[in-house]
Amino acid sequence: MSGLRSFVTRRLLLGAGQTTAVLLLVFALTDALPGDAAVALAGDQPDPARIKAIRQTLHLDRPAHERLADWAVSLLHGDFGTSLTSGRPVGQYLTDGFGPTLLLAGLTLVLLVPTGLGLGVLAARHEGRLVDRLISSVTLAVYAVPEFALGVLLVLVFALRLGWLPPTAVGSGADLLAQPAALVLPVMVLLSRPVCSLTRLVRASMIDALASPYAAHARRYGVPGARVRYLHALPNALAPAVQQLARTIDWLLCGVIVVEALFVIPGLGTVLLNAVAERDVPVVQGLAVVFGVLTVVLNLGADLLAHRLTPRAGVTA
Repeated sequence: MSGLRSFVTRRLLLGAGQTTAVLLLVFALTDALPGDAAVALAGDQPDPARIKAIRQTLHLDRPAHERLADWAVSLLHGDFGTSLTSGRPVGQYLTDGFGPTLLLAGLTLVLLVPTGLGLGVLAARHEGRLVDRLISSVTLAVYAVPEFALGVLLVLVFALRLGWLPPTAVGSGADLLAQPAALVLPVMVLLSRPVCSLTRLVRASMIDALASPYAAHARRYGVPGARVRYLHALPNALAPAVQQLARTIDWLLCGVIVVEALFVIPGLGTVLLNAVAERDVPVVQGLAVVFGVLTVVLNLGADLLAHRLTPRAGVTA
């Protein structure tokens, strides 16, 4: 019990340190961006006096450490700042974009978990045989295709050539459920690489678990094969899969920029692209903080869950 408590304490402290590092890095990188937000806001023919007034209004003339302190205090109070271009609170951008991104991520996960686990276990059961070779070859080939290339190919075949599905989500607005057919191609693209990674990881972990001494010991005592696979081997094979799944969730929530841009989905990725194009620093900072903190929290949760599934490995970690 003390080992578990010590492990949890270490991971929580490490998570807090990582979150602090994320905040400092986000501020430093956005502060080092080329150009000047005041110049961008001043128009095509900026007047020096107007630029100076804008810099004073936005507090851009203050030292970096003072702006960092004010920003950190505001974040602690849940205030992400105000957009430079629209004057809207950054939190509204996060709220508007989070719904479509969360919907895409949720649908992908609903399909990913049973598909990846099922294919991985199936390949492990038929190790070295035709089924295993087929699953391994297909997953390796699909994983090698970049998301944007796969997305373009799917649009070309299913939208333009066959006309079965809409090529983009234009017209759906923020309510993507109003046109569910527009979600099929984006979810297929998002699912392609994670399902390959999860399948291959579960396959390798299941093969190791089935070849372990405790599995052989269970067989010697006459435990049925299905019971050995699903009650003994599979739980021990899930620890690395859980960590991979956490990285996948992080990627789904934070790394869907290409997919959202390709299919014109108004999620967080699209909000980030627009903010970068307009040099709207508070929006970029707010999104970067959310993405970074999500990464830290998801990996922390995955480590704790993996420790729970494999206590022997976790105690020595």
